[in-house]
Amino acid sequence: MSNLEEKTLDMKELTPSRIVSELDKYIIGQKEAKKSVAIALRNRWRRIVAPPEIRSEIMPNNILMIGATGVGKTEIARRLAQLADAPFIKVEASKFTEVGYVGRDVESMVRDLVEYSVNMVKLRHKNECREKAQELAEKIILDALIPPVRRRKKTESPSVWEAVGGVSDAAYASESDADLNERTREKFLVKLRAGELDDRRIELEVVSNAHAVQVVGPMGIDAMDGLQEMINSMAPKKKKRRSFTVAEARDYLVEEESQKLIDMDVVVKEAIFKAENHGVIFIDEIDKIVSNGKAAGGPDVSREGVQRDLLPIVEGSVVNTKHGPVKTDHMLFIAAGAFHVSRPADMIPELQGRFPIRVELNPLTREDFIQILKQPRNALTKQYQALLQGDGVELVFDDSALDEMATIAYEVNQQIENIGARRLHTIMSNVLDQILFEVPDVTNEKKFVITAEYVREKLKEVARSKDLSEFIL
Repeated sequence: MSNLEEKTLDMKELTPSRIVSELDKYIIGQKEAKKSVAIALRNRWRRIVAPPEIRSEIMPNNILMIGATGVGKTEIARRLAQLADAPFIKVEASKFTEVGYVGRDVESMVRDLVEYSVNMVKLRHKNECREKAQELAEKIILDALIPPVRRRKKTESPSVWEAVGGVSDAAYASESDADLNERTREKFLVKLRAGELDDRRIELEVVSNAHAVQVVGPMGIDAMDGLQEMINSMAPKKKKRRSFTVAEARDYLVEEESQKLIDMDVVVKEAIFKAENHGVIFIDEIDKIVSNGKAAGGPDVSREGVQRDLLPIVEGSVVNTKHGPVKTDHMLFIAAGAFHVSRPADMIPELQGRFPIRVELNPLTREDFIQILKQPRNALTKQYQALLQGDGVELVFDDSALDEMATIAYEVNQQIENIGARRLHTIMSNVLDQILFEVPDVTNEKKFVITAEYVREKLKEVARSKDLSEFIL
């Protein structure tokens, strides 16, 4: 098994049940959807460790999620990719156009995934060599603060010493001066690491690129980006001296030295492997490129064209990127849509067959809203509590207040447009608007308790009125 494959073995601990329990920390309900994506993710690892003769034959089971907005489709896919440390991108199907039209072609999603994977692997490699980069950066800063003195060997004559860059006898540093210089550098290194020199200014030689060349032409957006990057890389690089504080210089030099220590060939190879075998592409709003089954005409023709262009990508093909050819055979595609106007059956048959697993996400109930406000690690209540902590204010939500907000969110969703959990953002904002404005200068209160009465007071006019336009996003 290759080294790249060995990096995936830590996924052995991510069993389907554990994946679901991890997703439960952030997403309420939708058990069937969580179960389907957990199995799909586990199957990625199972394929990697399968016998080589059958490994290439095992294809991923792509997933089609069907559900209204705000029920957790995107969040499930995003958290799934974070769990697996896998390259993940979210694209809007409605942004793509058929080949031959101006706009982004469907292959750009694969190029974006590879670019994300390269950046992800590059960041990890940078962190691995950060300690070495910090040592190199400290040496450069010390050289700028206390230039080193080179000792002259006893066998070197003065003329030879001057030829290799040493000082002449008139300005020659004695042995004791060299020792003093070394001890001074050691003392300054201790101060540098303690942060005592952070405000001192030094000058460094930095590389500045020439003005970027803008490429405009009839090619696609991605092709022009690649050509522009190639031309800019060929442009001459100028060196200039720039003033930094020591703290600024440290950050700049660590970044520069980390970049030099990275082997980009290794990074690209690993990134392409991750993209091909672990990459997840989430295609949102896929129902927007599906006609409703009536007579096709106008934009419907282009929508079907996007489906035809999407088919070979999902089916498995080779896409040329600036980092090299990339196969999409084993990438996991998760598509999602509300399908209010059209139906999944209105997709072209070939594309339907490429999404064999279909999951319907349930609309959120009042009880779901209560749990969304209480349980997730990133619950809105916890977010607002963290925001006000910065002003030294404690925010407490009574259970009755959470029940009241959940009830209003559910009723508004039923009476107007059902936008799922996103409705809670608007309600929470209206409830806490005055507190967020008055803290910290208008009021000196250090603790606010939100009760059901307070919620009703803030929302009474809207809750009683038939015109609920304030809650429409």
